[in-house]
Order: sequence, then structure tokens, then C-alpha cells
Amino acid sequence: MERYRNSGGDSGVSSYEIGSDYIIVKFSGSVRTYRYSYRKAGQHHVETMKRLARSGSGMNSYINRYVKNLYD
Repeated sequence: MERYRNSGGDSGVSSYEIGSDYIIVKFSGSVRTYRYSYRKAGQHHVETMKRLARSGSGMNSYINRYVKNLYD
């Protein structure tokens, strides 16, 4: 998994892994990972999360607002 840059300094996301149609997210202080896929979260949300993960900003807020419980 790749370390999340966390440019704001207060994100709950610690790392992520990007696949062709999914993103796996690990939150700070958790041993569990969460897989968000096109099938459950939808292509638009997954692609937005990939972009936010690469930029290192806004991913935790986006997850909480739009896809919190839409993991596989």
C-alpha cells in the first residue's frame, strides 16, 4: 500500500492501494482495510477517490460525505 500524503495534516486516511476498478483504503489506527469498487461505490466515486489519494488531500472528507458505508 502507498502512504497517503495527508497534506492537510489531519486526515484519518493512512494509506491506499489503487486498482483498475477499485481503491483500498486504510484508516489511521485501524488494522482493517476498506475496498471501494465500481460495483458498490460506483465508478464516479472510485475515480474521484483515486484522484484525491494521489493528490494527498481531501480523501477522508470525501469518504465520510459520499461513500462511507459503500465499501465491499
